Amino acid sequence: MTKGTILVTGASNGIGAVYADRLAKRGHDLILVARSGDKLQALAERLRKQAGVAVEVLAADLGDSADLAKVEARLRDDSAITGLVNNAGIAGEGTIVGADPAYLSSMINLNIVAVTRLAAAIAPRLAARGEGTIINMTSVTALMPDGFTAVYPATKAFVLAFSEALQAELGSKGVRVQAVLPGITRTAIWEEERIAQIPSEMVMDVHDMVDAALAGFDLGETITIPSLPDPADLEVFLTARASLRPNLSHRKPAARYTA
Repeated sequence: MTKGTILVTGASNGIGAVYADRLAKRGHDLILVARSGDKLQALAERLRKQAGVAVEVLAADLGDSADLAKVEARLRDDSAITGLVNNAGIAGEGTIVGADPAYLSSMINLNIVAVTRLAAAIAPRLAARGEGTIINMTSVTALMPDGFTAVYPATKAFVLAFSEALQAELGSKGVRVQAVLPGITRTAIWEEERIAQIPSEMVMDVHDMVDAALAGFDLGETITIPSLPDPADLEVFLTARASLRPNLSHRKPAARYTA
């Protein structure tokens, strides 16, 4: 990973806070973004003392257009920033028939719009520089939309497709893009009552998850699934998907639709 400053969103706790810890220990200066300025300040103080790196706190609600624009501007203009960890996100919308439309909009704004705009803000500068890093946090639910709720997996499927497209566009320009697909991870996004009902062998510690994700980055992976034992299984999926490509667009409909 290119040395320099890494901006981490959703850094006040959970996955984002552990990323901040691990990146600081790798010698990166940090800009920590989240709504909770007090939690960020406490984390920043600890990381400065333990890792000896510079840590700046940028309190922002990425679901708010003005706050999002503030972070975008920083990513566009600050040449010291060499990487972005797009981690901020929410879940828990419940069933679609009982969903709160306002909450769905908030989820889409944070999980999709903010991720897209922050990546778009930093990408031109990294491409021009010829190096840099974008890590997007998605989810295994992106690969199993029928196994969870309706909207959250759809937002994470967007992030996965977006990350793959970014790597295809930016990889040749020296920019590394990684999509991380955690399974169930012990963080605040999961209520303790729900976690208690899930078999313990399915729940990963957040520190283990982030360490695995960074190991996947070091291995050069574009898609990292920390819990997947055999990477060949992912290759089978990607190969099968790619095999559809030659027949996805033809002048005439398939014969079964015209008989």
